Amino acid sequence: MTQPIDLYYWPTPNGWKVTIALEEMGLPYRVHLVNIGKGDQFDPDFLKIAPNNRMPAIVDPDGPDGAPVSIFESGAILQYLARKTGLFCGPTERDRIAVDQWLMWQMGGVGPMAGQAHHFLKYAPTMDPPQVLPYAQDRYRNETGRLYRVLDTQLKDNEFVAGDFFSIADMAIWPWACLWEGQQQTLDDKPNMARWLDTVGAREGVQKGQAVAAELRNRKRSEAEEREAQKIMFGQKG
Repeated sequence: MTQPIDLYYWPTPNGWKVTIALEEMGLPYRVHLVNIGKGDQFDPDFLKIAPNNRMPAIVDPDGPDGAPVSIFESGAILQYLARKTGLFCGPTERDRIAVDQWLMWQMGGVGPMAGQAHHFLKYAPTMDPPQVLPYAQDRYRNETGRLYRVLDTQLKDNEFVAGDFFSIADMAIWPWACLWEGQQQTLDDKPNMARWLDTVGAREGVQKGQAVAAELRNRKRSEAEEREAQKIMFGQKG
């Protein structure tokens, strides 16, 4: 019997990538919450698994050659799980190349740019003192929009990102793209992206993955808790 994978997680887009993959692949897993607002990512035991103090991370007791393996970085985790199961990585070598390049596009583009858009549009203005930086807001809002236009163009002739099959590339991009409103984007000129968002979002595995610990994401924090969390998450502590 397959032993559960230990998942170190918090309900964020990067965390959702892995819960979605685990649900879609039907792999058993145990969730270990890493409260990034309280600084759990700096715990010495967690740093042994994820030295960059970022979640998600996993420990698979049934790793290569039957020995446990720990993995950090969401893209690397997705690639590992796809290889482990033989699922969602593309049926041919050409398909696998397409999956890998769109996965890397997310890791190097959409994730960082959309993440910075969220930071400067949502979080920075609420800091003490408020940080309203029009250049940064425009820079990351515009670059996120450019990337979504690239995605829309790719989806014009493809049902999913890498072709006519659902893959780990879709699992990586969707958690960020589904938050387009908070990134101050529009879908009015991106009908293909809008169709894809609905198609992927309707999948049972995607819905289950996004639902993991969702109540913690939606919990209202006090002003004092919010200030402390910002200090921890945005590099002012640790």
